[in-house]
Amino acid sequence: MRAWNEFVKGFWSENPVFRLLLGLCPTLAVTTSAENGIGMGLATTFVLFCSNTVISILRKVIPKKVRIPAFIVTIATFVTIVDLVMNGYFHALHKSLGLFIPLIVVNCIILGRAEAFASKNGLFYSMIDGLGMGLGFTLSLFVLGGIREILGNGSILGISIFGSGYNPLLLMILPPGAFIVLGILLGLMNKAEICLAERQGRTPMIKREHDCSTCVIHKKWFGLGEGPEGE
Repeated sequence: MRAWNEFVKGFWSENPVFRLLLGLCPTLAVTTSAENGIGMGLATTFVLFCSNTVISILRKVIPKKVRIPAFIVTIATFVTIVDLVMNGYFHALHKSLGLFIPLIVVNCIILGRAEAFASKNGLFYSMIDGLGMGLGFTLSLFVLGGIREILGNGSILGISIFGSGYNPLLLMILPPGAFIVLGILLGLMNKAEICLAERQGRTPMIKREHDCSTCVIHKKWFGLGEGPEGE
């Protein structure tokens, strides 16, 4: 049961993008298409799985004072492997993702899981955690990229959906479109979590800072108190 819970948490309760709000730079930058989202997600999953595995094995050997540099070196090793393999066998995708592949090294999802989980748990659960969080991240990028591609190009994975008569909403494949779609998806996930929690009779798993009632604009409009600066 624990292994299953560690695996599925990355898809909903601890989803890196929609719950923890981690790795938003590549999330917003590369999801102009579903293909880019899948490519970045799988590359990150490979690095996350392998780095979790190695760090868990060496967690009792790595001195605490140098654990962060050791984690970064481990992560950078697998990022280099991904970078070279993608450049050699998936050159078009590699060119499309560009600088964001090397920047996986500093992706806070990977370093965060290394510090918070792999360095404190055994090999099996660290591998499950890395795989689940990576696939959850991949699913998030695919959904975000798929929506933007459908609305912005009228296609999904390069396959036309609406035909030649469709007038694409180009805003969706531009940077503002990424923020708009991400915000809508965050709101829908929060709403779904609240409804699900009510049915199950539990407290929703939504962080206080993600609650609309903490927003200054919401407080001002609905009279729920003063903002942080007393406005």
